[in-house]
Amino acid sequence: MPKIDLESVPVHDRIVYPEPYRSETEGYEQQRVGDAAGLTKMGINRVVLPPRSRTALRHWHEVDDEFVIIISGEVVLREEGVETVLGAGDCAGFRAGVANGHALENRSDEPAILFEIGTRDEIETAHYPDADLRYEKRNGEHRFFHRDSTPYPTTKG
Repeated sequence: MPKIDLESVPVHDRIVYPEPYRSETEGYEQQRVGDAAGLTKMGINRVVLPPRSRTALRHWHEVDDEFVIIISGEVVLREEGVETVLGAGDCAGFRAGVANGHALENRSDEPAILFEIGTRDEIETAHYPDADLRYEKRNGEHRFFHRDSTPYPTTKG
């Protein structure tokens, strides 16, 4: 497998949530290096997390497993009632179906670099315990819903 040229991999933000949560991941930058390698069964993102930014709202997945590796800097792993500092070389994993929401926050004054790794099932539901929010992916279609199953308006960008 040839080396992935990071300069050629597009940088994406994660401003995907509907209002009023849209700005919650402002500053997050990802490069989909798994896509660049042609992988189809797992997603791998190289993430730069600037100071005072976060990877996501605290969430958990019904179907997808997730794993993170901190390459440089320091982040705080927020779980249900627990916060854990992670630094370079630290890892954390989140098994599908375990209702323990998680998110990473950079509370330091320096950027953090990490890798997010996860399975890519075609049918998935993610829950956000701190927000009136649920995410569903169904065969390529992505939607957000309120807890009462009312859909949020579809947003672009």
